[in-house]
Amino acid sequence: MTEAETLLIPILKFLSCETPDAWVNKAKKKENLPIILRDHLACELKAGQTAMYLIRKYAVDKDSTNVLLEWFEPYEDFLYRKKGDLASLANKNNLSKAILPKSSKSQGTSPFSQNLIDKMVLLIKEELHHFYQVLEIMVKRDIPFDGITAGRYAKGMLKHVKTFEPDALVDKLIIGAYIEARSCERFAKLAPHLDDDLNKFYVSLLRSEARHYQDYLTLAGQVAGKDISERVAYFANVEAELILSPDEDFKFHSGTPV
Repeated sequence: MTEAETLLIPILKFLSCETPDAWVNKAKKKENLPIILRDHLACELKAGQTAMYLIRKYAVDKDSTNVLLEWFEPYEDFLYRKKGDLASLANKNNLSKAILPKSSKSQGTSPFSQNLIDKMVLLIKEELHHFYQVLEIMVKRDIPFDGITAGRYAKGMLKHVKTFEPDALVDKLIIGAYIEARSCERFAKLAPHLDDDLNKFYVSLLRSEARHYQDYLTLAGQVAGKDISERVAYFANVEAELILSPDEDFKFHSGTPV
């Protein structure tokens, strides 16, 4: 059994369906590689932004919020404002100050705040590193980033989030777990059909993404303080429907190509 196959065992148990062959067949075509890489680049930043949003909303003080925003600024400048390049992003993936939890109950501090900060900051560092790696690949292959629209996948799950706390946070963390797990599964599905360099890269991503989904699930259970299996199963069905149903918009996390 390969390393990728071993890492995938718990992920495939977690997900309610595998990626349809129709998606793999379209994704492996050479002419679609630019679409995959552009969307992958955007997804890495979005994954980091999602983690930042969670700790900004639920865990950190105002000063730490500003530190987080400064950390993301050069990446967001590149993706959204077309400012900067690969060289300008080098050595930018670091924090200028410590990220600290809110200091009192009046500020909304929670017993899970420090754990949320610790796990999400590590995740952000890895996602921004992956962003840089994907951009390196694109530059090497002369694939420009000329913008890409968001697909239906994350939005399709987020519309099911409950409107009251802490259930809303629990739902967001479960959704984060599914997004990371699906990314893993698609890296593994796609890797064998790619050239040697991309194959190695996607297998390397599989290692870190496999831990990310587990971190999200662990946090969801801690925040809930009770069994969350029913809610996990609910989102398993929502996620599977998005993956298996017809989708005209081909993306890294899109459904079955029309």
